[in-house]
Amino acid sequence: MSKIMSHADDTLATLAEAPTSRRTFLRTASLSAVGGALVACGKDGGQSGAQAQKPAAAVPVRPESGQTGGTMGAHDTVKPAPGALSAADAMDAMHEKGIKAFPAKTAVYGNQPFEPKIVNGVKVFEITASEMQWETAPGQMVKAMAYNGQVPGPQIRVREGDRVRVVLKNQLTQSTAIHFHGCELQNDMDGVPFITQPPVKPGQSFTYEFTVPNAGSHMYHSHHNAATQVGLGLLGAFIVEPRNKAQEPKVDQDVVFILNDGAHGYTFNGKSFPATLPIVAKLGQKVRIRYMNEGMMIHPMHLHGMHQTVIAKDGWPVPAPWKCDTLNIAPGERWDVIVNCTNPGTWAFHCHILPHAESEHGMFGMVTALVVQK
Repeated sequence: MSKIMSHADDTLATLAEAPTSRRTFLRTASLSAVGGALVACGKDGGQSGAQAQKPAAAVPVRPESGQTGGTMGAHDTVKPAPGALSAADAMDAMHEKGIKAFPAKTAVYGNQPFEPKIVNGVKVFEITASEMQWETAPGQMVKAMAYNGQVPGPQIRVREGDRVRVVLKNQLTQSTAIHFHGCELQNDMDGVPFITQPPVKPGQSFTYEFTVPNAGSHMYHSHHNAATQVGLGLLGAFIVEPRNKAQEPKVDQDVVFILNDGAHGYTFNGKSFPATLPIVAKLGQKVRIRYMNEGMMIHPMHLHGMHQTVIAKDGWPVPAPWKCDTLNIAPGERWDVIVNCTNPGTWAFHCHILPHAESEHGMFGMVTALVVQK
């Protein structure tokens, strides 16, 4: 059975179970490529792995070889003169600081699994839209609009043919609505104010009820003042499992990546590097990744070390799966891929529009990692 890995605590707990510090798994993984097994992270003296760890000790310069270790393993280094710190050294230090912090803990994570209430056979999801402060990276607080206090909103998973009721309560200071993007619903449930329904004003509620149609990776989001509201966090995954799963790929993990580039900057699932969560898999496992672009820009997603096999576009299976290492995700698109984790190590995984991922100060924004453990 597929294992859903969208819950942040599950991922951080996975990182906390292995034998070394959580913040040093990148260094350990890199060194494993030249002679050691990958170790993801570790014990913390009785505290959970999601809590802050002490930075790893720096790997000392080896005078006999003129090499240093560090996050990326042994490499030739020219030592600066005593007391001098070059511009290159200063830049390197900023880059290394970010890598050592990853994955950095933040207070709340979005995209949490949403368990419905069952009322007379109907799956009922109660969603409250409200304004709050959201932590995109440690100490970086931003204004947000959120569904049920999280960005992205809770992850809804239903089955083709289910009867679903979504009750939207508006606690914002402006009107809103919900559009189920990709679902081929009846017209009055499409969620576009003044076209299919009146706007849901502050303090009001609106109920969407429908029989779930086409299966696939879909989204739900505001369709009112959307550049602002979606950019501030009114978005989430709406995943419809097929009634007949015979043609579904067998995978070990099922991961959702919601991309956004609004007022919160460049984010994966509401977080910016180093607060993005890595995917942690065992050697030989298969991971399904569902990309969803809720932003206003294209984001070519690039995985190092292994290819991606594309299996679906906008919820529909592609006629013939095809392979790539970089997949362009345009606004509104959903792409499903399978990654066969055949190459052990810690692999960079990022948007390949470079200003969305890296600057002279180091990596930021749309960067995470795939950790393949032996």
